[in-house]
Amino acid sequence: MSKRKVLYLIVCMAVAVSGVYADVKLPSVIGNDMVLQQGKPLPIWGWADPGEQVTVQFAKQKKSATTDSDGHWRVDLKAVKAGGPHTMTISGKNTVTLDNILIGEVWVCSGQSNMQMSVGGSDNAKQEIAQANYPNIRLFTAERTIADAPQCDVKGSWVECSPATVADFSAAGYFFGRNLQKDLNLPIGLINSSWGGTLAEAWTSDSTLKADPDYSEILKRGTDLIETFKKDFDKYEMDYADWKEQLKNTLAEGSPLPDMPAAPRSPYRNPNRPSVLYNGMLAPLIPFAVQGAIWYQGESNAARAYQYRKLFSDMIQDWRKNWELEDLSFFFVQLANFDQTYAPATSWAELREAQNMALSLPKTGMAVIIDIGNPKDIHPKNKQEVGRRLALAAEGVTYGQDVVYSGPMYKSMVTEAGKIRVSFDHLGGGLICGDAGDLKGFTIAGADKQFVPAQAKIDGDTVVVWADAVANPVAVRYGWADNPDYCNLYNKAGLPSSPFRTDDWPCVTADAK
Repeated sequence: MSKRKVLYLIVCMAVAVSGVYADVKLPSVIGNDMVLQQGKPLPIWGWADPGEQVTVQFAKQKKSATTDSDGHWRVDLKAVKAGGPHTMTISGKNTVTLDNILIGEVWVCSGQSNMQMSVGGSDNAKQEIAQANYPNIRLFTAERTIADAPQCDVKGSWVECSPATVADFSAAGYFFGRNLQKDLNLPIGLINSSWGGTLAEAWTSDSTLKADPDYSEILKRGTDLIETFKKDFDKYEMDYADWKEQLKNTLAEGSPLPDMPAAPRSPYRNPNRPSVLYNGMLAPLIPFAVQGAIWYQGESNAARAYQYRKLFSDMIQDWRKNWELEDLSFFFVQLANFDQTYAPATSWAELREAQNMALSLPKTGMAVIIDIGNPKDIHPKNKQEVGRRLALAAEGVTYGQDVVYSGPMYKSMVTEAGKIRVSFDHLGGGLICGDAGDLKGFTIAGADKQFVPAQAKIDGDTVVVWADAVANPVAVRYGWADNPDYCNLYNKAGLPSSPFRTDDWPCVTADAK
């Protein structure tokens, strides 16, 4: 075990564990009905009396460990092939038996409200729930928890996927897992750790944020919330004391009662302080063996989209470092179309661009959903297609299947005779217009940086873009708005092109920290 991991466990135990354990105890993520990751070493850990020997028996393996002075123990089982069900026995002064364990693929499902959104809130919910008989899919939901330091456990339990258990589970996570289970024919474990309206920095560890001066404003905001609350609470206590005196006088005089002062809202319950969700909802899952994570978030960071270019990539690498899984797969959902204003240069367009940039990291993929959002609802209900596109990314990138898993992605451009020719990666059999009409969603600009609506046509594996009003074009944009008027460029696999721009002109969010 690395020194960093040892230090992490010591800090975790110091914060979350106190006293003496009379019995062997396990974190909630290790329990009946769980799925363990195939093909990887399997950390199994928990607590008991200091100095107690604990033995784990599983899949013809038997390993023992002695608890440290904080009562923590851990064994690492060898990789096991997919299958089951299995039974695990953990013995110390007492014995814990875990039943109905499967070996398969384990994925963390995280983000904000569009990941938290339940199957019961998705399209065709009644039918989807009734048909959710998938005993080889297992579901775990981490209770929404805030913490100022890394915790060692979070409330939750594994359940078999069924009409009785699926309704409140993450819709994007469930539909992702359902597609994987059908296509891979393997048990699937899904861990839902999500919270609506939350920022990426809340899901990033304190050590990563503190190591980079670019995040000083994020950390300062978190500190300022606490300091402001302390000052406001001191004032509230004085106001409350004054109110009690006024109350005595008014009761004695028979005068109208004064309004009681309102207590300030505690920032300690604010899920958007830096690192508090990482501490409370991710750290307790580590080092449980997983294959990867799916992520649906970004709406709350859109006002700082330019900063998200770095923050999002750093968060992904933060998870990989702390899980000690350099090959942790990470797939995410690009923001859908939303809003009815059709504003041209927007923070959401820049956030989508920042998400695109994270694809430069290995073992990443993106589900583009610019075509299935709802301009009137920031929570589009078609999570079935979101899950399918995420599963395609996993099948292509993680599992090496011969599938088209991405729509066309901008690669390069050249100017020619008053027009711009745009080339793409991920052609998926060829470019097509998604309907019988003309290509839509393109704008073009000259050196004056004034974009105007453009005509566009598919020419082989490229798109040619032009506008009569721009004689010497230098840049093209596609779908560059919160809610693009229309985007209908696809590949023959039916996956939409990601919005893009060919220029690198200043972003509207460049100075937002």
